[in-house]
Amino acid sequence: MAKYNSLGIEGEQLAVAHLRKEGYEILAENYTFQKAEVDIIARTGDTLVIVEVKTRSTPDFGLPQEFVKPKQRRQLLKVADFYINDRNLSEVEARFDIIAIVINKKGVKLEHLENAFYHFQ
Repeated sequence: MAKYNSLGIEGEQLAVAHLRKEGYEILAENYTFQKAEVDIIARTGDTLVIVEVKTRSTPDFGLPQEFVKPKQRRQLLKVADFYINDRNLSEVEARFDIIAIVINKKGVKLEHLENAFYHFQ
């Protein structure tokens, strides 16, 4: 397995652990529709949370959250729309979060950005 793949898997595991610790219910991991994928679908209270996890070994080339580009946002919206309609959740409030993680020799830095699409327009 490529090093970046294992880093991404480790990041997603850390993100799930973080969400559970914060009281989120994990509904799905690596949920796909057509060729698009959402890393985590969770629920907190009455809110459905679509989570993209970005993990890097260094912030030297940009913060992890800066790598969620407009095309990927459109893909996340498509998957979320399918998930919501497939489960008749149209009355549920939904939001998009990013969990940005840097893992290196210095340790782990995890930042949970709620409503992230509003922060990075």
